[in-house]
Amino acid sequence: MAIIEVRTSFTRRSQKAKKICYTLAMKKIILFDFDGVILDSFSPAYEASKMIHPRMTEDEYREAFEGNINNPHSHTHECGDDCRKDIDFFEKYIPLMKKRTKIFDGMENVIKKLSENYILCIVSSTITLPIRKLLKKSTLEKYFNEILGNDVHKSKVEKIKMIMHKYKINKDDCIFVTDTLGDMKEARAVNIKSIGVSWGFHKIETLKKGSPEKIVNSPKELELAISEILPKQ
Repeated sequence: MAIIEVRTSFTRRSQKAKKICYTLAMKKIILFDFDGVILDSFSPAYEASKMIHPRMTEDEYREAFEGNINNPHSHTHECGDDCRKDIDFFEKYIPLMKKRTKIFDGMENVIKKLSENYILCIVSSTITLPIRKLLKKSTLEKYFNEILGNDVHKSKVEKIKMIMHKYKINKDDCIFVTDTLGDMKEARAVNIKSIGVSWGFHKIETLKKGSPEKIVNSPKELELAISEILPKQ
């Protein structure tokens, strides 16, 4: 009985070691923003933000993502006397996120296919745990090697650096898939290329300002764009 247990344990360790070696051998990494790329969440996110900024318009909210959303200087909306600074955004957003969001149609299949040849990571301004729980519920968590939310660091520049350092990758072997101009700026700060998706928070005209490698209009187009810009090994 003891021999069987030892052999079983050894087999599991060997399988785990092989998986780690295979992952590192893939080397090329796709970074995904979460909200607006994988998750259809603009309406509940805007609703939660309105609880803090009652007079904020949709356009002003979208504009806030032209820089780092955590930076109050990245948008022009001014917080007036009715601004509720005592309200925590995530305390209001996460319950809405759980009830009123969904994975964009087509993204599940794309994520599964891309995971066969690339290391997939999420770099988000939403906190990590709710992302992980939602992905687990959708049976997608297992396809991502890393999930770095707002609790890890408020700067996506720093989170990208963390991933590049951990996996020891070259900047040419990484790309950021996002729906906002602000993310493109942060990717550019570390010389990472980006792909814009048109189904998220920013319109095509705004995305073009970030000079992405490509702007795609569907998950299928995204899969093709990645294969062209970041060919698998």
